[in-house]
Parts: sequence; C-alpha cells; structure tokens
Amino acid sequence: MLTLDQVRSFVAVAEELHFGRAAERLQMTQPPLSRQIQKLERAIGVQLLERDNRKVELTGAGEAFLEEAYRLLNMVEGAGDLARRVDAGAAGVVRLGFTAVSAISILGPLLRRLTAELPDVEVLLSERVTMAQVEGIRRGEIDLGLARPPFDTELLSSRVILREPLMAVVPVEHPLAAIDRPLIATDFDAETVIGYHPQQSRYFHELSVRFLANAHPRIEQRVHQVLTAMLLASAERGLAFVPASAASLHVDGVVLKDLAHHGGDTRLDADPERPVEVHAIWADASLSPVVRRVLGVVERLAAES
Repeated sequence: MLTLDQVRSFVAVAEELHFGRAAERLQMTQPPLSRQIQKLERAIGVQLLERDNRKVELTGAGEAFLEEAYRLLNMVEGAGDLARRVDAGAAGVVRLGFTAVSAISILGPLLRRLTAELPDVEVLLSERVTMAQVEGIRRGEIDLGLARPPFDTELLSSRVILREPLMAVVPVEHPLAAIDRPLIATDFDAETVIGYHPQQSRYFHELSVRFLANAHPRIEQRVHQVLTAMLLASAERGLAFVPASAASLHVDGVVLKDLAHHGGDTRLDADPERPVEVHAIWADASLSPVVRRVLGVVERLAAES
C-alpha cells in the first residue's frame, strides 16, 4: 500500500531529478529516500524512475504518475485546509429556519452578507412558523432560527436582531387613508378589521389586539399570513395591521399608515414605537463553530439596521 510519504518522496525526486538534492529538500539522507521510492514502485507494480550513477529520469509511467501525485497531494492539502476552516467556523453547513414575514425584512440581506463574508458556508433554508422552528431546534433539524416571540427562553438562547413599527393597511379610497397623522386606536371603532388567527399567527394577533385595546372594531375574518391580510385590504374587505417591512411587497390599492403607539409592553427591552421584533434563536448545546460565525454575521447586520 502506498503512503503519502512515498508520494512526497517521489515528487521531490521527480522534480529535482537528483536523489541528493531531493533528500536535502526533504531533510533526510539518500538511503531512506531510495527505500521510499522502491516501496512505492513495488506498491503500484511499475518502474517510475530510470536511475544510474550519472542521471535520474522519469519513465513514461513515472510521468503519468507524477500528474496524479500532484492531484493527490493537492486533494490532501485541500482536505486539511477544509477541516481547519470547519474547525474555525469558516466552512460547513448551517440549517437556518425563518418565518415568511422575517424573510421580507432580513433574510435577503443576511444571505447576501453570508455569501460575502463566509463563502464556504452552505446555508440550508427551512421556512417554518416560530413554534415549528423551536421544535426543529429541539430535534436537531435546524441550527439557527429567525423567529417571533414568544418561545421557551429556558430551552433557547435568543437575541433581538430587528425591531420595526406596526402599521395599518388601509384601502386607498378609505377615509382613514387621507388622515395626515398617525392613526390611533379609536380611529378603528366600528371599522372592519382583518384579524390574525390567535394560534397560527399568535404574534401578530397579540400585537393587533394590544393596539386595539381601547377600540371596538368588527373582526369578520382572521388570516394566517401578512400578505393575505394586505391582499384582502386591497380588495376593500377591511383594514389590517402589518410590519413596516411589508411595504416592500408593493401590494396595489392600499397605503400603509403610521400608528400612534402608547406603550403597553412591560418588557424592559421593548420599544413601543417599534413593537414588531425578529429574534435569532438557538440552543447553546448545539452552537458549533460555524453556527457561531453565522450568528456573528446576523448580529453585525442587526447592529447596522
């Protein structure tokens, strides 16, 4: 069986065409170098070098083997380099969960930044609602999530990576569209409002209910997705509430109106003017070097936004 030491010895002799210079280059004496070449030739069953007291030359088989030897050594060197980069978190695979709405605001910029900063990291995407992301992290199916609260803070670590305002979606012909000020809760008294499902879209359901605490709108329909709420509003089926980043969906026939928030969130880190949050979530026990590097990119992107 041939060894890497034998292959390296052959390459040195093939390039120097002189056993003495090759031995000096490999920092060894000539007799063990000659034995390495002999073992290599026996292992592959052909003569690779013509040598006598005056010169050393490659045989035809030696010339062919030299090309493969270069390829083999490059592959081994590349494998070692890859292992070192994986160990340092600069290469590998990260399984990233995200919600549909988080994709609007942060997923695109994040993927572009990862391509630029960690080109050897492969990101496998998995669209899941927050609770499915939590379960996926628990089962080891995803490494890092982009999710909405609430989630089990005893099971997971998290960091807020985006805060943005909640806004009202108003049909362009609706009287509220012409009001030149942020809308307040009582502006929605007796208005038809498109609500969110209290289980499947718990986060936006609770944000909407919190804002409308002092109002009495008519909730005739409940939906699961922000885009669905916007499309129903554009069809004049009611008013809706969405994160500010939903403006990038460019739904025709509606305008997005600012809301006048008056607090109400008792969390110390909450921002009443930007109540809509995206969190990075992960399990500390599964935070590998590559996931740690990706999380660092997420945090830097969040700090710039």
